Amino acid sequence: MRRFSLVAVSFIFAAVFAVSAMAQTPAAGSGKIGLINTATFDDETGGITKYRNAIKSLDTEFAPVQNELNTMAQRYQALTKEINDLNNSASANPKVPIKPETVQAKVDEATTLQTSIKRKQEDAKAKFDKRYAEVVGPVFNDIIKALNDFAKQKGYAVILDGAKLEEAQILLGFDDKYDVTKDFITFYNSRPAGTASTATPK
Repeated sequence: MRRFSLVAVSFIFAAVFAVSAMAQTPAAGSGKIGLINTATFDDETGGITKYRNAIKSLDTEFAPVQNELNTMAQRYQALTKEINDLNNSASANPKVPIKPETVQAKVDEATTLQTSIKRKQEDAKAKFDKRYAEVVGPVFNDIIKALNDFAKQKGYAVILDGAKLEEAQILLGFDDKYDVTKDFITFYNSRPAGTASTATPK
């Protein structure tokens, strides 16, 4: 599943979707339990279109800062290699002197660059988190509403996030017939546009 690589951000859904069935209460003992794999929601094929588009819009919006961070990281790696090469050369050929100021200049540049990268990452993460809430938040809320509607229509007493349960080693095995991921995604993608919308870049 594709993930935005700027910072370690997880697009996490709730571990358990507790879904009420007030509009269509099943008979005693007939309430079904369904499992949904939310990790597939942003798949390029077969995922939730609205959710995938929201993620893509964030990728596009933050691509410039991502590219800048990548360039800075590459420069930092190059400086580290240059410093190591100079030190190794000095050790291997002690008769060929290397000016200490030459090495120190590169060390200073690398240190400054490292600080700049850290600050830019922190700033980008703060902005990304804010935009994620603005862009993906409404879609997420719409998905939760749709899950409730889906459960009521299909007679499910509860729908669990199988991906998170498995990740937490709570779900060790299950019958595939309880996996309603594809059915829900089809249900959601066929719904009217609704009220969820993607916020414009700021």
